[in-house]
Amino acid sequence: MFLFVGLGNPGTKYALNRHNIGFMAVDNFVHRHNFSGWSKKFQGEISTGTLDGEKVVVLKPQTFMNLSGQSVQAAAAFYKIPPEKIVVFHDELDLQPGKIRMKKAGGAGGHNGIKSIDAHLGQNYWRVRMGIGHPGEKHLVSNYVLGDFAKADQKWLEDLLDAMAKHAPRIVAGDMDGFMSKVAQELQPPKEDKKDTTDKKTTEKKEKQNGL
Repeated sequence: MFLFVGLGNPGTKYALNRHNIGFMAVDNFVHRHNFSGWSKKFQGEISTGTLDGEKVVVLKPQTFMNLSGQSVQAAAAFYKIPPEKIVVFHDELDLQPGKIRMKKAGGAGGHNGIKSIDAHLGQNYWRVRMGIGHPGEKHLVSNYVLGDFAKADQKWLEDLLDAMAKHAPRIVAGDMDGFMSKVAQELQPPKEDKKDTTDKKTTEKKEKQNGL
């Protein structure tokens, strides 16, 4: 059994914030894979289903970001899920928008939700860091993460969330590298066919020679 945790802040006021991309990610998993409806438990909201034949509990802590660890610890203890089968999805300032990185253990990188989980569970769990970019100056960070995604972000955001949901079964299969690589492939623009490119250049050259 796995525990997937999306980090964010509860309430409509924060729903579209960059800081809530973790909530958005697990919402997409639940929708795509026909998990159960959300119910209130463990100071959070949970949904259950299966991926690749393995039961998965999805949790959105409703404690506000800084106290996320309380909710995660309660759910993990109830279901007896060890840290190495806990996967936390959260925003990452130090990655470009649309990029993801997955790792087990490591520091919190200044993320208060991760700090709280570390304090309650230790560090031996998986983190999926979802890039939102950096505003450039440290004093701008708080307003930036608690600000809504811009309209210009919607395309890459939807593509990222869809790709992550599509390839989530690879996580429970233990193929973490495959998950990251498949998501990255989905987000790459299609390569131009070499023949089409050559034909296009030939046509452009002829048009130039003919003064067109």
